[in-house]
Amino acid sequence: MLDRIRIRTILVLALPIIGGMASQNVLNLVDTAMVGYLGAPSLAAVGMGSFANFMAVAFIMGLSAGVQAIASRRLGEGRRDQTASGLNAGLLIALLVAVPWSLILFFFADRLYPFLIDDPEVVAIGVPYFRARLAGMVAIGMNFAFRGFWNGIGQSRRYLQTLVIMHVCNILLNWVLIFGHFGFPALGAVGAGIGTTIATFLGTVIYIVLALRHARGTGFLRRIADRKTMASMLRLSIPAGMQSFFFATGMTVFFWIIGRIGTAELAASNVLIQLLLVAILPGVGFGLAAASLVGQALGRGDREDAVTWGWDVSRLAMVVVGIGALVGVVAPDLILGIFLHEEHTIALARFPLQLLGATMVVETLGSVLLNALLGAGASKTVMLVSVTLQWGLFLPVAFVIGPVLGFGMSAVWAAQVGYRSIQGLIVALIWRSRKWINLEV
Repeated sequence: MLDRIRIRTILVLALPIIGGMASQNVLNLVDTAMVGYLGAPSLAAVGMGSFANFMAVAFIMGLSAGVQAIASRRLGEGRRDQTASGLNAGLLIALLVAVPWSLILFFFADRLYPFLIDDPEVVAIGVPYFRARLAGMVAIGMNFAFRGFWNGIGQSRRYLQTLVIMHVCNILLNWVLIFGHFGFPALGAVGAGIGTTIATFLGTVIYIVLALRHARGTGFLRRIADRKTMASMLRLSIPAGMQSFFFATGMTVFFWIIGRIGTAELAASNVLIQLLLVAILPGVGFGLAAASLVGQALGRGDREDAVTWGWDVSRLAMVVVGIGALVGVVAPDLILGIFLHEEHTIALARFPLQLLGATMVVETLGSVLLNALLGAGASKTVMLVSVTLQWGLFLPVAFVIGPVLGFGMSAVWAAQVGYRSIQGLIVALIWRSRKWINLEV
């Protein structure tokens, strides 16, 4: 049983993270609800464009894992003046990688996007939306580096404060730019992309101001990262970035597979994905808290406590997520009716949503321990498990049972749920093996 002190420690760190991530996904749901009024093609275009952007930025999102692992380990070692060394390295890497990469993708977007879906109407809407999102890539990379730093040193409230401001601004901008309020032209789906990018840069500015005020004693921007720190960052971040990239690419392929079944199925799946991201938020948020607690324990040299933190956070997260997931099982139409306005599309999404809710506890176990492994520095292990199961098992099965054999959207989603459950169980076995406790960061 968890004692009150450990529960409080977990919640103090996890709740601001969950709140910040919830604001991101609430924003996504608001965007989805707004764009839903433009029709299924716009909804499908934004869904595909969002995952194309996710795929594009996924590699630099791995910076968060590297920064958090270094910050938490240095804090546990009592070297507070060096906790921002990974952040400095992460910001530099984000700048050097994101600027040229986003420019290349921006100019080739009209050639790349049609590979994802062949519906001309969806392509016409999706390309400008995708380009609008690409303009914010460098800000996304820097924001993820800051997220890893604040979470790693146990100040996740800074992360929450920034995201709340950023997302309130984003919702307002999207409402103005999508529908054309206050004298602005109605830009439709592309307005959502522009609003998101502006809000993302606003978040970067806020993070920098907060770090200058509250993190100067940790070495923030006081020196260029040394070779050892850069090497550690690359060793931790490259596998995490590759895992994120292959996961994002796999999700884009998943959307492509659904798109081969039909546009209505693609629109329904876009809503399901957004709902799934909201449902797993506590699991991922608790997982990021576990990463910090595990890293700090390993920094103190207390390996048994590191192992215990992983299990303790998992138990608490599974209870929280399990209670919330029941809504999707018993009242799917109540949730789906907020975002989908055609009975046929609601019917397509009903069973997959119930299936997602029924298996969310196992999904949560995997999310927590996967992030805990990243906090311990086991990014290579996480990458191998994630990439092998998604690309070696799920995607081939989904393609065969969906477009090839014609079993439809529900069968593809059942395969998705099955693969994520298997991943959760495998990650739990890896955590139990304790082979990760001797890793250096």
